[in-house]
Amino acid sequence: MKNIVGKEYIKFLNEIKSRIVTARIQAIRSVNKELIKLYWDIGKSIVERQKQFGWGKGVVEQLSQDLTNEYATFEGFSRDNLWRMRMFYLGYKDEQKLAQLVPELPWGHNILIMQKIKNIKERKYYITSGIKFGWSRNVLLNQIKANAYALSQRKKTHNFPRALPVYLAEQADETIKSVYNLDFLGITKPVMERDLERRLVEKIKQFILELGYGFSFLGSQYRLTLGNNEYFVDLLFFNRKLKCLVALELKTGKFEPEYAGKMDFYLHLLDEQVKLKNENPSIGIILCADKDNIVVEYALRSVKKPVGVAEYYLTKKLPKKLQGKLPDAKLFKQSIEEEI
Repeated sequence: MKNIVGKEYIKFLNEIKSRIVTARIQAIRSVNKELIKLYWDIGKSIVERQKQFGWGKGVVEQLSQDLTNEYATFEGFSRDNLWRMRMFYLGYKDEQKLAQLVPELPWGHNILIMQKIKNIKERKYYITSGIKFGWSRNVLLNQIKANAYALSQRKKTHNFPRALPVYLAEQADETIKSVYNLDFLGITKPVMERDLERRLVEKIKQFILELGYGFSFLGSQYRLTLGNNEYFVDLLFFNRKLKCLVALELKTGKFEPEYAGKMDFYLHLLDEQVKLKNENPSIGIILCADKDNIVVEYALRSVKKPVGVAEYYLTKKLPKKLQGKLPDAKLFKQSIEEEI
């Protein structure tokens, strides 16, 4: 068979590939919409049946058990998720316009907005912006932590109404609200999650160095090796007062248990490969955009090295002689919030 080559075929191939990608995206969105609608209907049914028959919390427990037994391969019918469905319906049943928009976002995005934002106007902002810019859940979380809604409400100085046609002026005015959502990072356009993380790392590096607690910067994406494998620590410092290495990992999303194990692994490598004999054991700090203290506590139970999560939630493994040598937790938390 003779191969077909040339510009026209390449153009034809790229068109087909583009259609395939578009179709796949549309299929995913369609599935998501149906899932959100299902969750809405389940939440509505729970509310209505509780009211009709006077059922209490027990109905959710029973329903979760029965549905989980029936659909063992589907994880969406846990007790907690059924309560979220109920909360989801109650949160938007009187907001028709928002109820029509929420199926455009993944379930995780909707849960995040419901848990973090109570004001309807703020919810509308994050829902519409999340849809418009295609934010990942981590980017959405960081937008919320940066109080992007409040920033979007600032009075803007521009001449759009005079310099542009009405339809363009309105679009430009709407766009400028989102352009400066991340002005604390100097970002002037929507960004991908990786770019957001890179800028956060740089900001936090500068903040740590400016604390004045004896931190010296050794490197970002600090390379460690084990056998034929490579690993990279987001930020590595040396603290002159503690006389130890301090590894910092940034997670733009919520704390996950595996982060603790990964940091413990890095600290073992640092102590064996980088630490000098007269230096104290290395310390790890995991900065997350959000955390559940119970999850953190359980995750740190099996960690052997001293690890802190977010606002210096330290393991008990930190030697007593080193405790109190780090910046005050309140100061650290306040400063981090000002930075990010």
